[in-house]
Amino acid sequence: MALVNAISGESDQKGPVTSASPTSDDGGGGGGGESAPATPTGNAASPAESIPLVIRVTGQPTTVVVRVADAQGKVLTNGRLDTGDTLQYDEAPLQVVASNGGSLQVTIYGEPQPQKPNGQRGQWFVGDQS
Repeated sequence: MALVNAISGESDQKGPVTSASPTSDDGGGGGGGESAPATPTGNAASPAESIPLVIRVTGQPTTVVVRVADAQGKVLTNGRLDTGDTLQYDEAPLQVVASNGGSLQVTIYGEPQPQKPNGQRGQWFVGDQS
């Protein structure tokens, strides 16, 4: 059910905000480019620092799973992201896993994370900013 909600793009739920236009689905059914519709994140003061997670695909396309790190573990994204795709998430805590961590540029609360080795699995955790 969580995957259905992640793909449905219900506007009343917090979730990813796409900044780049996702390319067409490759037919794998993983929901790669099918995230919630883009919504503005208009914060007047330091908007980049207030966004818990930004993922940019700067290398080869890779499979990415983003889920809420709580007891329910709701999956927000599970699929292939293509080069140039950018996703923003307005909630935390989150767990992120990418099949090729070296393809991603990950920013957590405005802080760029160290680059992962190309071709190796990458994992990140976004905690609550309190």
